[in-house]
Amino acid sequence: MTFDPPRAATPADVDDIHALRRSLEDWMAEHGTVQWPRGSLTRERIAAQVDAGEWWVVLDDRLGLVGTVRLLWTDPDFWGDDHTPAVYVHGLMVDRRAAGQGLGTTLLDWAAARGGDAGVGLFRLDCRTTNPVLRTYYEGHGFRAVGQRDFAEFSCTLLERSLP
Repeated sequence: MTFDPPRAATPADVDDIHALRRSLEDWMAEHGTVQWPRGSLTRERIAAQVDAGEWWVVLDDRLGLVGTVRLLWTDPDFWGDDHTPAVYVHGLMVDRRAAGQGLGTTLLDWAAARGGDAGVGLFRLDCRTTNPVLRTYYEGHGFRAVGQRDFAEFSCTLLERSLP
């Protein structure tokens, strides 16, 4: 499988991003994984985030949109008042038809490179405390747990790694 490099999402990508998110929500629910509850990210919210330049997509010639990542430079919702310069990732998604091809690693490396290009020293992300598989995946990519953020309905482990 050959993937195009990540490119900025456009309004034409919103439906595909939303469809990928919904398919992964369904897949996780069917497999007992708790990360994104069904319907937790609306099409309208994705559209606003695309308009803000936050979403990046990866296409495959045969399958279409197969991966996404949402890149942020601040994340007060999860990291509070911590203003340490960092690149933050949300919405890392790989179509199940492209799973096992290294696309998740490619997207993480790409996001880290964007942080390095911007001169920030940290790469941050989170996962639900109830998702040890995803936490292990991130730890395998050099992230370490540095805290926890508790919300009314769930808690997240905050993870980071240093950038060169």
